[in-house]
Amino acid sequence: MKILQINSIINSGSTGKIAEEIGKYIISKGDTSIIAYGRNPKKSASKTYKIENKKGFYLHVLKSLFFDRHGLGSKNATINFIKYIEKEKPDIIHLHNIHGYYINYVQLFSFLNSSNIKVLWTLHDCWSFTGHCSFYEDIGCAKFKELCHNCPKTNKYPKSIAIDNSEDNFLLKKRYFSNSNAFLVTPSNWLAKEVSKSFLKKLRCNVIHNGLDLKVFKPNLIQNIEKNRKKTILGVANIWDKRKGLEDFIKLSEVLDNEYEIFLVGLSDAQIKELPKKITGIKRTESLEDLVKIYQDAFVFFNPTYQDNFPTTNIESLACGTPVITYNTGGSPEAIDINCGFVLEKGNYLKVPEILSEIKKNHIKYRKKSRERAETTFDKNIVYQNYYNLYKNILENE
Repeated sequence: MKILQINSIINSGSTGKIAEEIGKYIISKGDTSIIAYGRNPKKSASKTYKIENKKGFYLHVLKSLFFDRHGLGSKNATINFIKYIEKEKPDIIHLHNIHGYYINYVQLFSFLNSSNIKVLWTLHDCWSFTGHCSFYEDIGCAKFKELCHNCPKTNKYPKSIAIDNSEDNFLLKKRYFSNSNAFLVTPSNWLAKEVSKSFLKKLRCNVIHNGLDLKVFKPNLIQNIEKNRKKTILGVANIWDKRKGLEDFIKLSEVLDNEYEIFLVGLSDAQIKELPKKITGIKRTESLEDLVKIYQDAFVFFNPTYQDNFPTTNIESLACGTPVITYNTGGSPEAIDINCGFVLEKGNYLKVPEILSEIKKNHIKYRKKSRERAETTFDKNIVYQNYYNLYKNILENE
């Protein structure tokens, strides 16, 4: 098989790393893996193709910013990419995030819908079936079920400052996406249910949770953690803002006793300067070794997200033996069970101290069960075998 994956970034961030790991698994089976991407080149085990250049990227940003036409720039780049596809002749094209200022989805789907190439599309968010936003749960919007219009999130990614074209965008996506023959995959049951309410409901959809390399993300010796001067409540995000619960961490720091401290990864320099005394922050790290140690040393991982699909950070924490507390948001609770974590209603950070006391009573058990949960459910070898089997089924069964 020859599999061509398409994503906004490569071997970085959650979606970029997922595509990279799928590519490695394809190669391990003796097949050919190609990853086409939008920006930020990184080393990859797969053959790679960069779709858009820097100038085209910024022009696409401007088209989104002033005309709310995200995904409708990058015409020349997409034409050239389609020529590349025709040259490579992949058996399956596996889409990931096709938003991100690098590809023209009308041109891409015009080609895909008229070709004989099989298409698998992993939806990592809700952008594919809305008129603008990638997530809507934080504001309780349900317009996508009928018709997006008068979008309340035009000031959010992909940001538009002048025009609201959400209705036209919605109808255009519906025209090209709902008439495709793509097989869909969602990383969470929650997103699969949202898809079933949208114009994509006629497409075939499978749920495959994300996976991890459990030889990299693994626990440390428990006694090393117990020697810590303070017990650490950890938070990790690529971008910290209100939807990721930064304000809730700040409020939580005000009610914690001195036994605990908060450690946040992924903050900007400006955010770090504004942190209260009980919170220590660092910038985003690309070092897996450093990130794993941070997870290992934490007492608990807290994910107060207000909108999400299936956060990889949850399973990274579990794999390192650190139990998880999360809000009942999207597919975030699907990562845990009662033996390795706790689910709170959004905004209920005041419940966290009580949960910390419960975890402290049997911390060793929670650490053990966290690792077991990762081993039985999120081992990358099982997850990517599921993708590989799906590739074969798509090719063998019309």
